[in-house]
Amino acid sequence: MVLGKVKSFTVSYDCHHDSNVPVFSSGDCVSGRVTIEVTGEIRVKSLKIHAKGFAKVRWTESRNAGSNTAYTQNYTEEVEYLNHKDILIGHERDDDNSEEGLTTIHSGRHEYAFSLELPQTPLATSFEGKHGSVRYWVKAELHRPWLLPMKTKKEFTVFEHIDINTPLLLSPQAGTKDKTLCCWFCTSGPISLSAKIERKGYTPGESIQIFAEIENCSSRIVVPKAAIYQTQTFYAKGKMKEVKHLVANLRGESLSSGKTETWSGKMLKIPPVSPSILDCSIIRVEYSLMVYVDIPGAINLSLNLPLVIGTIPLHPFGSRTSSVSSQCSMSWLGMGLPERPEAPPSYAEIVTEEQRQSVADVPAAREELDGPLFAYIHEFRFQPPPLYSEVNISYH
Repeated sequence: MVLGKVKSFTVSYDCHHDSNVPVFSSGDCVSGRVTIEVTGEIRVKSLKIHAKGFAKVRWTESRNAGSNTAYTQNYTEEVEYLNHKDILIGHERDDDNSEEGLTTIHSGRHEYAFSLELPQTPLATSFEGKHGSVRYWVKAELHRPWLLPMKTKKEFTVFEHIDINTPLLLSPQAGTKDKTLCCWFCTSGPISLSAKIERKGYTPGESIQIFAEIENCSSRIVVPKAAIYQTQTFYAKGKMKEVKHLVANLRGESLSSGKTETWSGKMLKIPPVSPSILDCSIIRVEYSLMVYVDIPGAINLSLNLPLVIGTIPLHPFGSRTSSVSSQCSMSWLGMGLPERPEAPPSYAEIVTEEQRQSVADVPAAREELDGPLFAYIHEFRFQPPPLYSEVNISYH
């Protein structure tokens, strides 16, 4: 008998609401199928799947041991979130080449369904960083007598949902600072900065309304600016590695001596970015809005306002709550907030026509993944290389 050949061997997922994007959360059922296309007949000992999910951190540092001796120190850490095995054809033992208990697969296309339930405990959101990642996948292995196993693997995305409609994330963020410049024995007037935003939680694609007042009583020309930063923090072997990434920024008008500038809701849009990761023990992804005054020849005057990038956008009732609390607790700036903040834009508003065409066949995902978050899943690959700065910190 002439043995057949495996023409294709793939893993695919059954996605929610007919979406083509395999996105899941803790407690969800991940279902799919292993597809085998063969010409002729093949005999199979077993067809297995292995689902895995873990966070992994890795970086290296050079060390000087003295006397012109250097060595490299590796820092690695791993946290497992998912480990599930199942047998779709055959039996557990496949380490022998016995002809007994074989399954014959005839010529054509064959599909073998699988399903597994993700743990109910919180999972880390899928992420790719400079020194670490969070990944989930299903790997299939086809075992046949006298042949090496065939393997195929396909990743899926996990979002640990962050609902920004909570009192903590709806609370306004604000601050005020001032700075006096000195030049030799002369002291110029102060530069003062006050800034606020209406809440701490946002979703990708929203615009942050920045309310600020900058007063320049110094002798220099200064420039008010604002920027959103992503901070990736990796932990391994008692060390901490930080990577900062500039996400978005804006520039105000130059401010000459004695002048004041007011931002009455200046808009800074959040591009498609990864949600915050706050519950993983070895990887954290955090965001902040820095409102600052660029001072030539001196250290900038800056305010850092913490942000949380969530996955479930603002509900209509949340906008009223946020607006009222903002006006009550932030009245010291003398600037009222709008009654209803800008709603998150649609997917079409935050990607280019060319990018939309590349994913035109992909329908909308589940309700909480609509719009900007769904855009993140596809469009993160269109982002330019990040501008990184690194800080190495030891902790105990």
